[in-house]
Amino acid sequence: MGPVDEREIETPRGPARVRISAPEGGAASRLVLGHGAGGGVDAPDLRAVHDAAVAGGVEVVLVTQPYRVAGRRAPAPAGQLDEAWSAVVRLLGVRDVPLIVGGRSSGARVACRTAADLGASGVLALAFPLHPPGKPDRSRAGELPAGIPTLVLNGDRDAFGMPAGSGEIEVMVRPGATHDLRKDVKGTADLAVAWLRRHGWAR
Repeated sequence: MGPVDEREIETPRGPARVRISAPEGGAASRLVLGHGAGGGVDAPDLRAVHDAAVAGGVEVVLVTQPYRVAGRRAPAPAGQLDEAWSAVVRLLGVRDVPLIVGGRSSGARVACRTAADLGASGVLALAFPLHPPGKPDRSRAGELPAGIPTLVLNGDRDAFGMPAGSGEIEVMVRPGATHDLRKDVKGTADLAVAWLRRHGWAR
């Protein structure tokens, strides 16, 4: 792994924190990842994907939302999350490599909702929460981006449900995993990087 750059970026919703990990030998793409609602960027699945992607020649940016930087656990409203996230991605600047956005749970939803506006080439969604537990009628399937290659990695024991694949949306099931995707995080990371590689976004 190359150098790691950690800093705060001002957004309309307060400062966000980014941790940028550069791969050795130049980047094949930039992967920007967000965290879950009550968690942080050091969640096991995010850590595993980060490590595997950087090893695969991807520049990985981990974004901590302003509400977490401020020490709050309860997430900001969706519109504020999207606004802060979009500001961070734009302030990172444009690179001459494809932009992939993603994250886990709430972070996956944010990435899905903003991918088209940010000009992302792809979306990596870990534990996409299809609906609140026990409320399958409140589906969030409409948040999944249309026309953008998207990989959803969800456990088959996830109480938040699992979306169906269609069109550019590919769903991979992680056997025995719940919403935290802690079961076989290396396997999850390997699937994510294989998908990146298949699209030419990793080496």
